[in-house]
Amino acid sequence: MGYIVLDRFGRPVKSMRVSVTERCNLRCFYCHREGELYNHRNEMTPEEIERILKIARNLGIRKVKFTGGEPLMRDDIVEIISRAAPLMDRDVSLTTNGTMLKKYASSLKNAGLMRVNISLDTLNKEKYRRITGFNHLQDVIDGISEAVDYFHPVKLNFVLLKGINDDEIEDMIRFSAETGTILQIIELEVSVEKENLDFFRKYHLSPKFIEEHLEKIADNVEYNELHRRRKYIFNIDGKRAEVEIVRPMHNSEFCRYCTRIRLTSDGKLKPCLFRNDNLVDILTPLHNGASDAELLKLFKEAILRREPYWK
Repeated sequence: MGYIVLDRFGRPVKSMRVSVTERCNLRCFYCHREGELYNHRNEMTPEEIERILKIARNLGIRKVKFTGGEPLMRDDIVEIISRAAPLMDRDVSLTTNGTMLKKYASSLKNAGLMRVNISLDTLNKEKYRRITGFNHLQDVIDGISEAVDYFHPVKLNFVLLKGINDDEIEDMIRFSAETGTILQIIELEVSVEKENLDFFRKYHLSPKFIEEHLEKIADNVEYNELHRRRKYIFNIDGKRAEVEIVRPMHNSEFCRYCTRIRLTSDGKLKPCLFRNDNLVDILTPLHNGASDAELLKLFKEAILRREPYWK
């Protein structure tokens, strides 16, 4: 059944975030590309992803979230989900921009997908085009409507952007309550080396003021195990509203409670979103005939390279 492995700071690794492609049908100007700084087209096959997840299971990892790029750009994403579901005790989730979700929701559910996160940074068509470069807002809204019939929970990822969508917070909370989704308000994030870039200084806004406001009006405050995030629960016109605040910047709690390791779309274990100097290549050894024991050793090495970015 496997066993939970701790890193050098005593943090258990319980989940994986697996990027399956760099390809995307949007061009969100703030996208951090899951920390991948290089361009390539070396996507892992469903069989390779399954093999790596089998090794992860031997280390007690029972959760996987598939990301991109846009995962639904892959024609074989349903196969990838179906291979992962039994290995991860069916705790398989997906982050998507939602533009193709209406088409795939039923098939993904049948393959074993349990939860989805959908990127939605605005309810305004012009703002959506400004952020993403495309006019697909209605497709995303249709995808959300379809998703809530198949998945629970459905979370909306709302990246807070100063001067663009910081005036839509109440509208987004109301929309999430009306659609039966959970709203995640996410701080714009970059590594410390990029904090002086013009775009970050222009668009970054700490969500602390939102937390302080929600603290006052919430009926209840709960906690998400991942990063020890607060969840604010309250009632809007008889409907449950649930809001999570994700503050990755200069937040030691964000790192202290991190239980995740990442896998890049070209098969490198990535101990931290913010770093690219400590990756462990697991796909090349797999291609070269490495045994499960050898792959397990690489996994353990990647876990030992984990360390809090914000201290």
